[in-house]
Amino acid sequence: MNSDSDLQIAGDLLEVPHLLQPAREHPATVAEFAGLARALAADRAQWAPLVQYDATSRWYHRLRTGPGYEVWLLSWVPGQGSGSHDHGRSSGVLTVLAGELTERSESGSRALAPGAQRVFAPGYVHEVVNDAIEPAVSLHIYYPGLTEMPMHSARCAPATQAVVPA
Repeated sequence: MNSDSDLQIAGDLLEVPHLLQPAREHPATVAEFAGLARALAADRAQWAPLVQYDATSRWYHRLRTGPGYEVWLLSWVPGQGSGSHDHGRSSGVLTVLAGELTERSESGSRALAPGAQRVFAPGYVHEVVNDAIEPAVSLHIYYPGLTEMPMHSARCAPATQAVVPA
């Protein structure tokens, strides 16, 4: 024997179809949602022509839906922000596509450059702001789909509700 183990595999397990998991049509795990966000981010031709900028409010567009989830495209001109909020019962993946955004939460502030991803659980309170001098674009996936977005004061106490992706 050429191995330290008594177990030896004969043949290629990948050739045995009944041992392989079928590819899922839609994501079902956090890793799969993050992977979907990365795949969409890499396909610039799919999202870039849709982006618009609005100086009076954040622009957003629902890019895709699937069983129980939504994908949103948002643009942020300098100075625009989401306000402190959570996403109700929805979990999410935020991916920066272009520009730079700042995320603020109780644990501090972090700069998010293109390609940066943030995954958050239901009830996670944060604020997203474009503190840069250039516009930014981000992709947001919510599971289940976004039905509420409770706003919070600086003390993170719920204030009012609005359903605007962030």
